[in-house]
Amino acid sequence: MHPPIFGHSFAVLAALILLSGLAFNFLNRKRASARRNAEDADAGAAGSSASPVETDSGASSSSTAPTEDHYEVFLNFRGLDTRNGFTSHLYRGLLDAGIDVFLDDKLRQGEEIGPDLLEAIKNSKILIPILSENYCLSKWCLDELIQIMECKINKTGHIVLPIFYKVKPTDVRHQSGSFGGAFLKREKPFNPVTLEKYKQALTAVGQLKGWEADGNEAELVRLIVQTVSNKLKKDYDLLIPKNLVGIDNPVEKVMIDVANNSNVTLFIGIYGMGGIGKTTLANIIFNKLSDQFDSRSFIPDIRESCNLKGLESLQKKLIFDILGGENQVHNKHEGTMLLSSKFKKKKVLILLDDVDHYDQLKALAGNHNWFYSGSRILITSRDRSILESARVDCYHKLEELDKNQSLILFCRHAFGMSSPPSEFEDLAHEVVSTTGGLPLSLQVIGSLLFKKESKRWSGTIKKLREVPHEDVKKRLKISYDALEYREQQIFLDVACFLIGTDGRIASYMWDACGFYPEEGIAKLSSMSLIKVGDNHELIMHDQLRDLGREIIRQEKWEEPQYHSRLWESKKVLKVLKENKSPPLKTLNSSCHHQQPLHGTSSTPPPTETRT
Repeated sequence: MHPPIFGHSFAVLAALILLSGLAFNFLNRKRASARRNAEDADAGAAGSSASPVETDSGASSSSTAPTEDHYEVFLNFRGLDTRNGFTSHLYRGLLDAGIDVFLDDKLRQGEEIGPDLLEAIKNSKILIPILSENYCLSKWCLDELIQIMECKINKTGHIVLPIFYKVKPTDVRHQSGSFGGAFLKREKPFNPVTLEKYKQALTAVGQLKGWEADGNEAELVRLIVQTVSNKLKKDYDLLIPKNLVGIDNPVEKVMIDVANNSNVTLFIGIYGMGGIGKTTLANIIFNKLSDQFDSRSFIPDIRESCNLKGLESLQKKLIFDILGGENQVHNKHEGTMLLSSKFKKKKVLILLDDVDHYDQLKALAGNHNWFYSGSRILITSRDRSILESARVDCYHKLEELDKNQSLILFCRHAFGMSSPPSEFEDLAHEVVSTTGGLPLSLQVIGSLLFKKESKRWSGTIKKLREVPHEDVKKRLKISYDALEYREQQIFLDVACFLIGTDGRIASYMWDACGFYPEEGIAKLSSMSLIKVGDNHELIMHDQLRDLGREIIRQEKWEEPQYHSRLWESKKVLKVLKENKSPPLKTLNSSCHHQQPLHGTSSTPPPTETRT
């Protein structure tokens, strides 16, 4: 008996019907896609690319990137009108200025404008619609414009800068003239609600201040790039600490030098001891000057970055900041050759922070001839001699704050106001007296004592009288570590024994020790580790003095008999009485005449004591 065939026939019939339905649906989608493509091809969908490739939907296309990124500029334009001319020039000009421009080629092929593109508009800081004669023939342009003007109306912090490309703002505002003629061509396909939104957006953008492009386009591109850069200036500003005190006068002096040398390339050197505020001053000057330059670069922490990454990485950053795009630099020589040849036609602002070796300057800013006239090169360093080797034009040494300035700065960090509460007045003056007017120390200790009880203050003051705060000590010790061995010995001798001593007398001892005192004193002075007074006396900042003595203590903390130097009379007497160490030796007028000391003495030796 054969099985019934009805079920089989029914299944076949159902399959045929289903396939027919799918085919019909596919053909309808194909026709819709074709109509869409034809419309966009005729209208010129909005897009942006230096050398775009048309996709199936008519949008320009190149690489892709996540649409959740944030951008600085979004360009809205009709591709067929301006893509290969004005827009491509503007796009390239913005990129060369280091400005991040959104390209709407991030849409997938065949995809209509949707949430991703609208989100990209919201995530861009400056929105630039380029309104050309046939702009309104592109539905994409109009949809983007609605979103752009909504961002403007909602006061979300967006900046809209329209460009009226060979059309009049009044024609955009009233949809009249040739611009209005193009708009009328598209009125019928739009429903009344959408049409009204387009009109409102066009009216609103036509009322904004922008540029009329109908002349020298190269000059206009330059002007737009400069304006955009200035609008974004706050985003380029370097970080400036709050509660600054005593900075106005140094800033004014630097700005006077800048104003007096407006037409020449100017190298400005800022130097001083660690923690004195060199980087802060340089950052303020950089921010004040930045809106005058399309090309600028800040290279921070050169000393540390050089040790970690090498000079080549700093050269690459400088090249990228000024020229834009990636440049292959395989070694320091290649980087130097590129920098010296490519910056000659660029007026640049460069800040090189914390330079500690002349080779760094030779590789990053070799000489004035590398740069176009009017360029400004700011350099901070602890060592004036490096600036002298680089033939810096203007030198600015930062000095310590006076007592009143110190108290104000400390109180702003410790109490949030410029003077201490009455119950803390004496304690505040005590703390300030331990810092020697060093801004870093005042800030660190003020923040440490913020909202602390007075009991905590007494212990802190006692400790600070012997050794700087750990954060301050680390910063100061950078300068000590940069010294050669002989220079370190001179530094430690001064810190422990010779503050206020005539340097000429001390030099006899150092010379006998083979320390080359003339060079050593010059180096220490150049690095702001000591000063030589009018009467040849050796002067050292209190914080540096305490650093030097702490270095000695660390040699063997609990066993002073093993310290290379003893300066406290109680410890000297204790070591001598207990006779714990190998014979101690005093350094009199000559290191070659060392005499063993044994037994006791009623008074501490007046000269340096070494083991």
